[in-house]
Amino acid sequence: MPVVRAPHLAAALGALALVAGGAVAGVAGSEASDAQRLQARAAAPTVDRFDERRAWSRLRWQVRLGERPAGSATSRRLARAGARLLPRGRIEREANGVWNVVGSIPGRKPAILVGAHYDTKDLPGFVGANDGASGVAVVLELARVLARAPRRPGAREVRFVLFDAEESPGESRDFLADGLRGSRAYVARHRGEIAQAIVVDMVGDRDLAIPRETSSDPALWSRLRGAAVRVGAGSAFPPQTRPPILDDHIPFQRAGITAVDIIDFTYQPWHTRRDTLDKVSRTSLDLVGETLVEYLRPRRRARAPSRGRSG
Repeated sequence: MPVVRAPHLAAALGALALVAGGAVAGVAGSEASDAQRLQARAAAPTVDRFDERRAWSRLRWQVRLGERPAGSATSRRLARAGARLLPRGRIEREANGVWNVVGSIPGRKPAILVGAHYDTKDLPGFVGANDGASGVAVVLELARVLARAPRRPGAREVRFVLFDAEESPGESRDFLADGLRGSRAYVARHRGEIAQAIVVDMVGDRDLAIPRETSSDPALWSRLRGAAVRVGAGSAFPPQTRPPILDDHIPFQRAGITAVDIIDFTYQPWHTRRDTLDKVSRTSLDLVGETLVEYLRPRRRARAPSRGRSG
């Protein structure tokens, strides 16, 4: 896996730092075993609420658009399409040129947010089948499914955000300063409105394995893994940890918001022209999508046992 060392971040994070479109802080640590990866690859959810075929078509459409760096005409086209597809969708334009695409399902506040970045790294020929397109595809289909699901009174608002400008531009080597521009702008505008943030990034890998990256909130990740187990996707979320990753969940964490990053960063074609359709799988989209539907769908509260007279 190609890495770019960033020693100036090591002191701040207490580990090696990597500049990424989801940058990793450290590469040592426990990872999913080959056996677990094979198990995840062969897994299939036991429910069918998330339409992986529709998600796959969204992923393929993004790849056909080609390079989609932040601010490009292609990126703007994708943003407008996303706003049409999300429930109550719209574009939030920021002063720094960032276009965040947002949608929502009304409910009790503070909201639960699910987000993914829609820009690609500005590398010649880079189409980002996994790094960019997979997360967007999952969020778009998740939003469609949940918008059609019945809502119980008192359910939390769910927000969907396609973040612009997650990738650092050009030859920048300071990801924290130059990347995450969309998520930082969103947090600055909506601080106090979000209870939880779930970031979905690089989830289309054919050999999917998503341990908890150690900056993600353990309790929230545990609940997500519990949802995965209930729908037969538990093998894709092994009960292990991986070194922390710099991604769009970081601005939320810094604002005191519970956040997790759902990401498989052990992806060889990361930031290369080889991040193409043949490296990703609609089954992987399905495993993550069904997990999120299970976690976010309105659940009936258990009925209290009746208290009959004893006699």
